[in-house]
Amino acid sequence: MRIIEPSELIVNPNGSIFHLHLKPEDIADTIILVGDPGRVDTVASFFSKIELTVSNREFKTVTGSFNGQRISVVSTGIGTDNIDIVVNELDALANIDLEKRQVKKQLKQLTMVRLGTSGALQADIPVDSFVSTNIAIGFDGLLNFYEGRNRISNLAMEAAFMKHTNWNPLLAKPYFVHSNSELIELFKDFTVQGVTISAPGFYGPQGRVLRLPLADSDLNTRIEQFRYNNQKITNFEMESSAINGLSLLLGHRSITICAIIANRVLKTASADYKLSTKKLIEQALHRLTK
Repeated sequence: MRIIEPSELIVNPNGSIFHLHLKPEDIADTIILVGDPGRVDTVASFFSKIELTVSNREFKTVTGSFNGQRISVVSTGIGTDNIDIVVNELDALANIDLEKRQVKKQLKQLTMVRLGTSGALQADIPVDSFVSTNIAIGFDGLLNFYEGRNRISNLAMEAAFMKHTNWNPLLAKPYFVHSNSELIELFKDFTVQGVTISAPGFYGPQGRVLRLPLADSDLNTRIEQFRYNNQKITNFEMESSAINGLSLLLGHRSITICAIIANRVLKTASADYKLSTKKLIEQALHRLTK
């Protein structure tokens, strides 16, 4: 059996994994992912019991109990580059023997649910509503570095999108990856069913202009107009594509649900997005533990 070299899998002297500073026994099988380390405490405030709190850089983890079930919440920071770290290290904690540096014979499936904030790209999606990402579109290019990218991607939708937008070849090739169908069904009753773009930045990649002009000022308009099998692109955020892509490759279940804090078409914003986010967290916890 292949031994994973120390340069590829870095383990801290106390036996914890490199970035997250967690040991295998520290994580639950159900994990909520949030961007903001401060939001970890908001999620954990609903727990009836807290087992541990671990923090390193932007990665903060609390494991505890809700409705009698064990659950972890982990902050990822912003962007798919951080998701590459978090999902790979969570998978390693579940499925690699860190002492022997070997993949375990019996693999475990994790459930990862990102709860975040997002901007709507359609006028009919109101501020303070919740969008469930049924399909995530990666503008980040992360999944293109992994074998199996085409196997798990919706290549027909990808081709139609690139043709419709006249995709700039200087940009990373976008990829389209589905969320877990069971999780889509679990959250369907209180969310808008969405197709979400994960952008590799907050400003230019999402069409915002401060001092730097955009290479393609009409791209967002073409994105808003794109339709495929009666589906339309609903919102921008910055993590869901990598979560879905890596989860599909590694055999985990994942989905992203976002509170809409701004509508980019109507130019409106939430008066109190923290209240909306807290409502989303409570709803998600009840569904994950019922």
